[in-house]
Amino acid sequence: MKRSIALGLALLMTLFLATGCNTFQGMGRDIEQGGKVVQDAAED
Repeated sequence: MKRSIALGLALLMTLFLATGCNTFQGMGRDIEQGGKVVQDAAED
């Protein structure tokens, strides 16, 4: 019983970590795109 609970918790933690990485990666792309817009506006 304890083993299945531990396995379930490990699976949930892995899922949350994978989701978090995708979120930060997406946030980085958004920030990068915002920087490009500002840079293009400054060049004009």
